[in-house]
Amino acid sequence: MQTSDFENIISLIEEARNRTFSKVNEELILLYYNVGKTVSLKVANGAWGDNTVNELADFIASKQTNLKGFNRRGLYRMKQFYETYNENSDCFKLWIELKDENVFVSALPTQIQVTDKKINTIVSALPTQIHNDENLIFSTFVSTLLTQLTWSNHLEILSKSKKAEESLYYLIMSVKENWSMREIRRQISSSSFERSLIVKKTNTTTLSQIQKSFFKDPYIFEFLDLPDTHNENDLEKALIKNLQKFIIELGNGFTFMGNQFRLQVGNKDFSTDLLFYHRDLQCLVLFELKTEEFQPEFIGKLNFYLEALDRDVKRPHENQSIGILLCKGKDNEVVEYSMARNYSPALIADYETKLIDKKILAQKLHELSEILSITIENNNVK
Repeated sequence: MQTSDFENIISLIEEARNRTFSKVNEELILLYYNVGKTVSLKVANGAWGDNTVNELADFIASKQTNLKGFNRRGLYRMKQFYETYNENSDCFKLWIELKDENVFVSALPTQIQVTDKKINTIVSALPTQIHNDENLIFSTFVSTLLTQLTWSNHLEILSKSKKAEESLYYLIMSVKENWSMREIRRQISSSSFERSLIVKKTNTTTLSQIQKSFFKDPYIFEFLDLPDTHNENDLEKALIKNLQKFIIELGNGFTFMGNQFRLQVGNKDFSTDLLFYHRDLQCLVLFELKTEEFQPEFIGKLNFYLEALDRDVKRPHENQSIGILLCKGKDNEVVEYSMARNYSPALIADYETKLIDKKILAQKLHELSEILSITIENNNVK
């Protein structure tokens, strides 16, 4: 009896500790933002030069002898932080667009709801350092994103991102997926941003834009340590063995339901590869594994499995099941033709067992854009 009471006390201690850390981190991020704002504005209007910033660093060091992070390099990092995320930045403007479109930002904890361009506040006021009545939306951006990451995680994203879209993507996903510093580094090195773009540009399936935001293409499984030559059984076993890392690569919200999941149709039994449930999408997600290049006939089997799942496994309150074909390569034009008349929510994605050069992904994006442009042009001619 007492053990239960003791555990409750421990829970209270841990909760208080977490709230304290969260508040301290929030104050630090707001401090760095405001210091960066001062430095940025002074430099922009010509009041300060590089020597003045050095003098400021020396002045802070003389007044706050135990304070770290406010040297010349640190001050310029704060300046970059402010310039990347301020109310006039490209990142903030992009966030507003995503908010209005209700794309993957909607999965984040939010303090506003946008309906017909009207804003309805549903939570208490934001930190007073930045909050004011005329800037409610920006205050929400600060409180739900900027203050949710540690400074070291912010620096990792800022140092590795080359454009606003990339910075915002890793910022949002780090909060949404609760990525650690190590996982942020892995996601950046595995080109998670570029892979998400490939999925979003693939408009040949019935998946909505919101649904697509939960998937990638290609998936990177460098943690499997598989030889270049492997079969589907090898791939499945390796993924099961490294299930935790596999789910991290898939993203937050996936719950594993089993491999070789049995389906009975008529008098015959069928086994699917890897079956998951997605909490945010509220649907079954089936991953079918192919250790060869995509072939059009793969679609028929995937659709058969999805129909069986929807008829016999899906519950009434759940959404239509989604199928993902993981192939060892694909021709985007063949995929586009194959999926043109497909009505099931499905995606065709590559998987790689090694990290991919970003130049290769950029080329894939270029090729895909050309295919989509030709398709749109042909449709317009018709």
